[in-house]
Amino acid sequence: MATSIDQILIGFGGEIQLNAYPKTFTIAGSKLIEVASDLHKNPAAYFDMLSCVTGVDNGVEAGTMEVIYHLYSIPLNQSLALKVILSRENPEVESLVSIWKSANWLEREVYDMFGINFKNHPDLRRILMPADWKGYPLRKDYQHEEYYRGVKIEY
Repeated sequence: MATSIDQILIGFGGEIQLNAYPKTFTIAGSKLIEVASDLHKNPAAYFDMLSCVTGVDNGVEAGTMEVIYHLYSIPLNQSLALKVILSRENPEVESLVSIWKSANWLEREVYDMFGINFKNHPDLRRILMPADWKGYPLRKDYQHEEYYRGVKIEY
């Protein structure tokens, strides 16, 4: 039996993963703002909290990366994850800062670790690594630097 959230999501196309918790909805990056805005404003869903943004590098062979947004509705006590699959060559998706202010730092973390660009982000820059750090440490093909600012890095 479809829930009211399922009814909302079906209208956007995409794919619902029922065997995941929270329920996960995979959508095209081009629909992210529209879907997120509706899930935030629709009284049947009212996802008022973006609690986490996660990046995933599926590796060079797969050629894709993912951004997963973990949403929560405090008044309705329900969770949902939105997943966007991106090309690894140019991983880019719209920022959700205009909908949830918490996206600001969360997207910066994903950018810093994976190099995924969030278009229209108000302040997209490194947040965990130094500004002059080379590469993105959580990418599967990341090459560790031997030295940083003249100091040998021990692993």
